[in-house]
Amino acid sequence: MSDFDLVVRGKVVTTDRIIDNGYVATLDGKIALVGEGQPPGAHDMQDCRGCWIVPGAVDGQTHTGSANHEWLGQASRAAAAGGVTTLVDMPYDEPEPVWNSQRFYQKAAQANSDCHIDIGLYATIRPQDGLDEIPGLIEAGACAFKFSTFEANALRFPRITDDVLYEAMRRIAPSGLACGVHNQDQEMTLTNIARLKAAGDTGWDAFGRAHPPLLENLATARVYELGAATGARAHVVHISLSRGFELCNLYRNAGFKASAETCVQYLMLNEEEHVRRLGAKTKHYPPIRPQAEVDKLWTHIAAGDCDFVSSDHVSWGLDRKGDPDIFKNASGGPGLETLVPALWTGCLERGISPLMAVRLLCQGPADFFLMQAKGALTAGKDADIVVLEPGSFIYDPANSQAAVNWSSFEGRNFAVRVAATYLRGELAWDGQSIVNQAGKGRLQKPRLRAYQSASEVGV
Repeated sequence: MSDFDLVVRGKVVTTDRIIDNGYVATLDGKIALVGEGQPPGAHDMQDCRGCWIVPGAVDGQTHTGSANHEWLGQASRAAAAGGVTTLVDMPYDEPEPVWNSQRFYQKAAQANSDCHIDIGLYATIRPQDGLDEIPGLIEAGACAFKFSTFEANALRFPRITDDVLYEAMRRIAPSGLACGVHNQDQEMTLTNIARLKAAGDTGWDAFGRAHPPLLENLATARVYELGAATGARAHVVHISLSRGFELCNLYRNAGFKASAETCVQYLMLNEEEHVRRLGAKTKHYPPIRPQAEVDKLWTHIAAGDCDFVSSDHVSWGLDRKGDPDIFKNASGGPGLETLVPALWTGCLERGISPLMAVRLLCQGPADFFLMQAKGALTAGKDADIVVLEPGSFIYDPANSQAAVNWSSFEGRNFAVRVAATYLRGELAWDGQSIVNQAGKGRLQKPRLRAYQSASEVGV
């Protein structure tokens, strides 16, 4: 008699230990048992000994609606292929951001209809009159709020000035949701770009020089100080510099709710090799830094200073990445399929335990977004399980499940590949193709720590 629906055997990585001869058993879409040795019976027995068995990753930063040709459904296919079972999408969609409850419900309905894996949604506000929309967005199920200190696009990606950001953070704080902020000093950015353009200095390396460390670090400090003043969970969404983690630690150690995130490209790419060779394909904000700075970032990873690592995925076509003027190219690139294998590889290369990789990819972001059913191979949580096959795998984006088939990681040797992805105990990716149906994914609402009713938040 079969006791469980599914049993997966292999080298199981839990929150606190690695079980070499382990197994995970599921029942009714939940993890029912994690153990060692001979497993119990199941309707579906998967012997993956020799492989890593890990929780489904939670990618805490994606932009599926920015490029206006991918959207959540297709991005969810790329996520499943990359071992991501929950993606958290940013609100800066084309043509209108998610800045009121109507837009939120529209996007949530699309997610529930189209997605192969689970979804969480950020919300934002209109800079001129958006504060009063905050309670409705919290009630609708936003898992965090996103703001920017720089205006990348007047409508889709506006700047939120310090006075409005202060009031927004004050109103959001009682809900327990995080306030994530794009950390870029507007005045310094515009001044530097104008100076370089006037000099005709617009080549591959100009973007990095237009965005020196001070520009990022000033904005990072401003975010944490606003959090300290309001009691909000102040979060910087893409730290590319060691100083950013130092600032975060200063505020955390003083008792404030400060958190820090970096993206996998800042850990695995560098200016000297990759930006020089690939040019605008590696244009991200913040810019990819020199190897010396990359090495410093890894010290913070090893020390546990980083809350989680994300992809900052956006599927710009190469038509947005080919201008010889670096400033005319879009920022960002595809990353849902490379987040897990790239970070896992980086950790192995530096002798950092798979326990840390799982914390950064799974448990950390699940905790951050208050998704209590996600992020760990623990009884009672959703049976989101990923099988990572060890070996030597040259990454080829030609068959990507995303909307584009290029990657800054093309040709990179990864130490693992995603051999299988299960969503709530059902196979979504078999190592070659998507095998579950669109609509299997569900919107994930946070379990608020200090929830007040919509009428109370911000009063």
